[in-house]
Amino acid sequence: MTSFPPRLAGKHALVTGGGSGIGRAIALRLAAEGAHVAILELKAEAGEGTAAEINAARSTDSAGSPQAGSGQAGGSARVLVADVSNPASMQAAFAQCQQLHVLVNNAGISHVGNVLTTSPEDMDRIYAVNVKGVYHGLHFGVPRLLASGGGAIVNLASLASRVGLADRFAYGMSKGAVFTMTLSVARDFVDQKIRCNCVCPARVHTPFVDGFIAKNYPGKEKEMFAKLSAAQPIGRMGEPHEIAALVAFLCSDEAGFITGSAYDIDGGVIALR
Repeated sequence: MTSFPPRLAGKHALVTGGGSGIGRAIALRLAAEGAHVAILELKAEAGEGTAAEINAARSTDSAGSPQAGSGQAGGSARVLVADVSNPASMQAAFAQCQQLHVLVNNAGISHVGNVLTTSPEDMDRIYAVNVKGVYHGLHFGVPRLLASGGGAIVNLASLASRVGLADRFAYGMSKGAVFTMTLSVARDFVDQKIRCNCVCPARVHTPFVDGFIAKNYPGKEKEMFAKLSAAQPIGRMGEPHEIAALVAFLCSDEAGFITGSAYDIDGGVIALR
């Protein structure tokens, strides 16, 4: 794990979907900056690798490693098992958080299709995870933040929250909801020491992207990867650690004057299209 200033030393954080992709990078970064991170996943094994890496770095640090930005600041991790779409499951998971200072609603799924090709079942599935999943995180997380004296929330929205993307009808709907939920929570709790922001990434290179290309363009993986990368003005996809760096900043006291904001992290898509 990379060393960072311990801006979150002693803070307790929860990251939904923290076992892979962007969520994994966020969990690693928060822990590297000193946070005790609860990685919430549908299955325990999905989060165990991330937690093991965080705790191994902590053990190494306590043995004298120079990585002062992680273990010496108290960074650690555990796994919570919950289905973000299930209210009882999420309530039980949050009940295990005696303290909570940072909440990152990251878990989400994707879907490709327009209004004609999106089935009612597709719509329900996206809504259950991407909209109700974030709602459940907020509904059960905000009381924990209040009990801890306030804190920071970052929701993972998307470029699809901000512009119309082809064949992203259900996905765009869900991420638009994440954006407006962010604004609502920021407004309602600004006087109770809770800040709420969201980040809006464009295409990020994750295992999901590699899997999507392999499934839909067999034998043309390199060609399609290059095409998808070039579609962004900066000429490449984002990297999970870049999203994590922005999230960590928004969770820290350095961002104490920021709430109700949506941060584009899109390689210039909106500004330069």
